[in-house]
Amino acid sequence: MPPSPAGASVPTTTAGGRSPATTPTAPGELTPVGLDPADAVAATVRSGTPRTTGGLLVLAGMLLVALNLRAAVTSLGALLDEVRVGLAFSGAMAGFITTLPAIAFAGLGAVTPWLVRRLSPARLLVFGMLALAVGQLLRALTGSAVVFLLTSALALAGIAVANILLPMLVKQHFPHRTGLVTGAYTMALTVGTTVAAASAVPVAHAFGSWRAGLGVWAGLAAVAVLPWLPAALRSRATTRRATRGATTTGRSGIRPGRTRLGWAMAIYFGAQSLSGYAIMGWLAQLFRDAGFRPQDAGLLLAGVTALGVPIALLMPALAGRLGTLRPLIFALTAASSLAYLGLAFAPRDGAVLWVVLLAFGQGAFPLILTTIGLRARTADGTVALSAFAQSTGYVIAALGPLLVGILYETTGGWTAPVGFLLAALAVQTGAGVLIARPRYIEDER
Repeated sequence: MPPSPAGASVPTTTAGGRSPATTPTAPGELTPVGLDPADAVAATVRSGTPRTTGGLLVLAGMLLVALNLRAAVTSLGALLDEVRVGLAFSGAMAGFITTLPAIAFAGLGAVTPWLVRRLSPARLLVFGMLALAVGQLLRALTGSAVVFLLTSALALAGIAVANILLPMLVKQHFPHRTGLVTGAYTMALTVGTTVAAASAVPVAHAFGSWRAGLGVWAGLAAVAVLPWLPAALRSRATTRRATRGATTTGRSGIRPGRTRLGWAMAIYFGAQSLSGYAIMGWLAQLFRDAGFRPQDAGLLLAGVTALGVPIALLMPALAGRLGTLRPLIFALTAASSLAYLGLAFAPRDGAVLWVVLLAFGQGAFPLILTTIGLRARTADGTVALSAFAQSTGYVIAALGPLLVGILYETTGGWTAPVGFLLAALAVQTGAGVLIARPRYIEDER
């Protein structure tokens, strides 16, 4: 939709299809972060793009949030043995800790649309990043396994809310740059993931305790609060007015769980996340079983994440320019299929090639994040679709490492686990075909 002429009055349409009174806007008007999502996206479209300074501040805030979205998870994964010994975790407790992120992202992500009806995105991100900072700090200080579990859940709650909000903020503030901005924040997420995984152990060794390797990331979460504070402080009155007068998420009739598109998005998200969690959890062990030294196996695993950084930037931009996503979906499937077959039959001889192909195949993650924004017309639809796809998808994803581990222990090899991942890839591809063509969640109500 092109921007309106200067000073024009453009009617907006609520989620229920009604056209309220028009509102004149000036060119270059900044959409406040504190607006209700449905009103904010309409204001953004009316004015074309946000003012440069305000847009850059929002973008900087999004990138800082994205840097934090996996650091709490991967830093713990790198130090899990030390934490398990230090806090005397039982085997069951250690297993539960590894599946807690997917459980938290699924359960807490589902309530985010309800929170958006009551708080502005800026205030939610402030609370989310504060929860992440406090949770990470407290779990690094406690001597109790139960408190560690509870504070980890607090930290993950902040991540879960931000997971859902970022696609909505792209739609709200950068409706004409969806691919580029999604690529930027996905790349930041990947960088945060890689840096936390690679540096948690060296930081712990430098300070002589695993607590430092976990607690240091609380500072990064605290920094991510700062760009959102001014808008959060301004947004209280705006949120109250919007809550009284606007049709908001959850009252608009947008129910992704009752649509084919919603379920296809959730299944694609879940299947690609399942493979991602399984790769992160078990790829190093596969390479060790193939005869690699532990440090070399770790480097090969890190290679998948590191190669994913440029892919995370390019994939959304490419997806935003294509009329249909089928070529990308089939290319990602082909790369993952070849990688899985190589890992099953020649894991040592072609290890570097399989890592490169896996990294490309994992481009399905930035692709689905971009598609969430492409398959909704409004911020209202985006947050509803994002919440359903991610919360349902993470339930599916939680099964990945568990089932791969069971198959590995039962069969004593990697043929059955890789076969399971190939089956999940087939399901992912089928769902991808359904989401490939342009369509909108609002049209399927």
